[in-house]
Amino acid sequence: MKEERPIRYGIIGCGMMGCEHIRNIEALRGAEVVALADPFEESRNWARLSMADASKVRVFEDHRDLLALSEVDAVVIASPNFTHASVLDDVFETHKHVLVEKPMCTTMDDCRKVVDRAGRHRGIVWVGLEYRYMPPVAHFLRELRAGAVGDLKMLSIREHRNPFLPKVGHWNRFNRNTGGTLVEKCCHFFDLMNLAIPALPVRVFASGSQDVNHLDECYDGEVPDILDNAFVIVDYANGARAHLDLCMFAESSRNEQEITAVGPSGKLETNVPDGRMRVGTRKWKDHREFDCDADPRIAHEGFHHGASYLEHLGFVRAIRNGEKPEVTVIDGLRSVAIGVAAHRSIDEGRVVAISEIGSL
Repeated sequence: MKEERPIRYGIIGCGMMGCEHIRNIEALRGAEVVALADPFEESRNWARLSMADASKVRVFEDHRDLLALSEVDAVVIASPNFTHASVLDDVFETHKHVLVEKPMCTTMDDCRKVVDRAGRHRGIVWVGLEYRYMPPVAHFLRELRAGAVGDLKMLSIREHRNPFLPKVGHWNRFNRNTGGTLVEKCCHFFDLMNLAIPALPVRVFASGSQDVNHLDECYDGEVPDILDNAFVIVDYANGARAHLDLCMFAESSRNEQEITAVGPSGKLETNVPDGRMRVGTRKWKDHREFDCDADPRIAHEGFHHGASYLEHLGFVRAIRNGEKPEVTVIDGLRSVAIGVAAHRSIDEGRVVAISEIGSL
């Protein structure tokens, strides 16, 4: 049987997540990294060090030079958030497949433009919302779909973690670059809410602040303005509601994420990274607990418990089989929309209708 040619990747943006993608692709059978692009020499050097053998990889400062290579089949965009829209514009001038890191874009206008152009693009456009692939989360979603709680009424996600990590040029310290914490970080969780609840979000109420982190930092005369804690409540069209509890000065937490779903039949809980699942009915002490099994397909765990590896498995499969992406630009737009609405709610101290942000 003739062996298929590897899918040849180009990596645009070689910071922490770019290097993470490289390590995942290197562990993936039937794929290889053949080109890198980043305007910063230090980042390009990090990428080379992330590879088992970087001697044959083409390296560029300008991503447009990488996109001009006929030998590149697919690209990963892992450049700073505020560059995603412009880099995607350049990708859409080619026929290459693309996986763009979250958030898809930092504004709703840019998200809508991407949705429009992706609909006419010959290549696959996949949005990197990989949290849905983390084994405990994936198991949680399967239990929900199997009816573990009945008609889901309440979904709660808690993330208590460390502050944002340093980035090249400190770009992630300012809302204008990231889209704001509730877009930058929390689009993952809004994506999970949208996956779990079979309806569209209709309104958002949020409270948040920058109370602890980065207040003693100053870059070119500016103090960072990114939130480090928030509560966000999202109402859905079917009457379900979801809640996010975010704290980014909680390094001592046992679990970074705790997810709970409740319905008329019972309650479902899981934690990351513990991977412990609890499923209970409304009968007294009627529940079962178990550890979520690791996905045997994972060859590289990386930063997200194997989620990025599984994401690339799906991306490559979609390319080879001509399938639609599992994580679409509509998913990307909807996850950003809730974050944008939440920031507006905080800024204006009111409930914000999703219709104010635009159609989903």
